[in-house]
Amino acid sequence: MTKSKKLEFRPNDYVVYPAHGVGQIISIEEQEVAGYSLELFVISFEKDKMTLRVPTNKITESGLRSLSSPDVISQAMKTLKGKAKVKRAMWSRRAQEYEQKINSGDLISIAEVVRDLHRTDDQREQSYSERQLYEAALERLTREVAAVSGSDEIAAAKQVDEVLTSRAA
Repeated sequence: MTKSKKLEFRPNDYVVYPAHGVGQIISIEEQEVAGYSLELFVISFEKDKMTLRVPTNKITESGLRSLSSPDVISQAMKTLKGKAKVKRAMWSRRAQEYEQKINSGDLISIAEVVRDLHRTDDQREQSYSERQLYEAALERLTREVAAVSGSDEIAAAKQVDEVLTSRAA
């Protein structure tokens, strides 16, 4: 991997790590591991009170990416407006697919999960695991919308909610 590719992320940049969502690079540090010097991105996930160290040379494999472009955000919002697609597969199989979409780090896939699991008040009850997956996907989507638009999560959540409720109408 070339040096130029490696340093496309800088301290203070917001990034998306597939398994954890939006985080912020707080520094780049050198660490010695088993006699080798390793350069690491130190990423803070403030909401989860978690810090992750990702070797700069493992960025591609880790799936770390920049925040979505405003275009992708509006595509995700369009996805939310769509009709829920619920496969007739067994729940365990569907749950696994939803989980994979959430952890893919792909915003459109995450929006699909939100769309497919969203329930209005008059719809049938959600199971505990459905609600867990829905909330995980919704949180990922909301945090990225907030980070991209530079607004807070409350405003972003309102924006997402408006799209979801307009769909139900």
